[in-house]
Amino acid sequence: MEGFRAAAEKLGLARIRAARHRVEHVEMLTPETVAAFAELGLTASVQPAFDALWGGEEGMYADRLGAERARTLNPYAALLRAGVPLAFGSDSPVTPLDPWGTVRAAAFHRTPGHRISARAAFTAHTRAAGGRRPRRRRTLVPGAPADYAVWRTEELVVQAPDDRVARWSTDPRSGTPGLPDLTPGADLPVCLRTVVHGRTVFVRPDV
Repeated sequence: MEGFRAAAEKLGLARIRAARHRVEHVEMLTPETVAAFAELGLTASVQPAFDALWGGEEGMYADRLGAERARTLNPYAALLRAGVPLAFGSDSPVTPLDPWGTVRAAAFHRTPGHRISARAAFTAHTRAAGGRRPRRRRTLVPGAPADYAVWRTEELVVQAPDDRVARWSTDPRSGTPGLPDLTPGADLPVCLRTVVHGRTVFVRPDV
């Protein structure tokens, strides 16, 4: 944050915000750091699988940093409340390429206060992760380069991970699009086909 503030003093805050800088491996934040991310227009690139593997009261983070400090890690809900965009990644091969597992890990964070909705997590792993690359689009629309994957899942649901999420969002009358059931233990979707820039790069053999 000191580096970004020094740049803002030299170039002006507006130029820093307009650049939409992305900070990788954002994990250890204080409320002051979260506020600075919002002020400077930064995107937080995060890896929810880290919390799934190492978070919680008895995970690696708690063992190495202490339980109190470990509870502050990966505060996704606080970042979104402050207006900070989240962009999800896997950090493969440190953790597997598992996009739906990543969305699940954020929606069912081991520290309940850091959980976000499945819809917000899905957005962070699709639109927000797309960045500003000129050849790519963040939404699938006619005439855009076709980057997409086809998944097989049992059903689509609208779910809230806990009571902090407004219940109206799970009411069918809200019109909120459904997603696969991401409840821990439920089967995750299976990828059938992947298309990059209009070219099929993967087809599941048993399709």
